[in-house]
Amino acid sequence: MRPDAVQRVLDAELAAARERRGGEPPRVLDVGGGSGVWAVPLAAAGCAVTVVEPSPNALATLNTRAREAGVTINAVQGDTDSLGVPAGEADLVLAHGLLEVVDDAPAALASLAAAVAPGGAVSVLVANRFAAILHRAIAGRIVDARRLLDDDAGQLAGTRDPLQRRFDVPGLEKLVLEAGLSVELLQGHGIVSDLVPGVVLDTNPGAADALAELELAAATRSPLRDVAARLHVFARRTAL
Repeated sequence: MRPDAVQRVLDAELAAARERRGGEPPRVLDVGGGSGVWAVPLAAAGCAVTVVEPSPNALATLNTRAREAGVTINAVQGDTDSLGVPAGEADLVLAHGLLEVVDDAPAALASLAAAVAPGGAVSVLVANRFAAILHRAIAGRIVDARRLLDDDAGQLAGTRDPLQRRFDVPGLEKLVLEAGLSVELLQGHGIVSDLVPGVVLDTNPGAADALAELELAAATRSPLRDVAARLHVFARRTAL
């Protein structure tokens, strides 16, 4: 597996959580975890994973993937209003692709912060407003690009936009801090990889590995971080 900026942070945190727990499996809560893109690999790595997801179809796919991978995942149908898990017990809470689609992002993040144990962490991965502007402009969708620029929430209102909002660095950081969490890292995910044509990687030996290393090197460097396809915040709940 090629290095990934988000995965690298999660791996380090889970190793630390396992040490804090005396070798016991880290407890991971994946809210809006869908079909288990993150959850199944984490369970395979020895974590005790709970997924909270409102879609029964996604949960069915998750259960199939977990069974095929030979892992056990606690799948709960619910949302941020009713997590269905004890508060303050998770070592790591994932909110990947979640805050863009919930009705109330501050309330949702407050629920996630309450779910994490003191000293534990929350990983938030969201769509970046400025990346959406650039990508639409490059694709020739100039009107949509301008509308995203002018809309403070980064939403294409009046269209079939699947997202209720997109984020920029200051707005995301403010949201996390207001939830009572301490920001340890704010990085970009998908800075140049989404822009490189597949043919470049297929026809140039070593290009894929070089691209992965470039992504890692650029992840925390502004202004490249600030125009990444996704923004990743890793934040901690202060230990008591």
